[in-house]
Amino acid sequence: MLRGVRRLLEQLREDVQTVRDRDPAARSYVEVMLTTPGLHAIWMHRLSHRLHRRGVPLFPRVVSHVARFLTGVEIHPGATIGREFFIDHGMGVVIGETAEIGDRVTVYQGVTLGIYHTSNVSAMRGTKRHPTLRDGVTVTVGAKILGAITVGEGAIVGAGSVVTRDVPPHTTVVGVPGRVVVERDPETGISRRVDQPQRLNVDLPDPVLEVVRCLHAKVLMLEARVAELEGSEGNAPSPETVRDSVATPSMLS
Repeated sequence: MLRGVRRLLEQLREDVQTVRDRDPAARSYVEVMLTTPGLHAIWMHRLSHRLHRRGVPLFPRVVSHVARFLTGVEIHPGATIGREFFIDHGMGVVIGETAEIGDRVTVYQGVTLGIYHTSNVSAMRGTKRHPTLRDGVTVTVGAKILGAITVGEGAIVGAGSVVTRDVPPHTTVVGVPGRVVVERDPETGISRRVDQPQRLNVDLPDPVLEVVRCLHAKVLMLEARVAELEGSEGNAPSPETVRDSVATPSMLS
């Protein structure tokens, strides 16, 4: 029993140190313990998760419900969370039942680790339906990671992104749907921008990209018109080029 108490105290101390190390606004250990809702949510989850694993009925869900009311963070008792997990601000964070989170993961406010859809609920019950975050992952403000996918070690999910496919390790994903824009060498730390990311065959539209495409096509048409009016047709794109660019704006795909 003493060994278990000692292990619990070490874990609580580690959780506090994690906040102190990663939150630039943290000024003291006392402040961290008293005023960090993400830390309180993690502590209450560790309790509910242990009760859940031991088969205690109802009470684990009650604990998680109270934690949601007090902290604004909803973590299902069945979710598996590793060491040095940090929830910054916390409000609006939702972590589903079958989510798995590795060590040294950081999550910001408004993040959802949820399911992709809710059709045929009976078939989904008892199956893996939430994401897995490997060690060192960072999920920034408002990102949604949906379905039984895996976010690779050291990956970063940009703010407001919607991710429905696996994310390779040591990459940065942004957009709706999420797409890889940066790759990093884990040994040297050197980043390389992915200029033409592979197009994903998903049924989620990217409204921002569509607006940019339309604006790009309009600019090309206006440039051609201005050049024609100024009598410098040699420097202007041909009408055929403009039409082709409008039809297939490959540089923005």
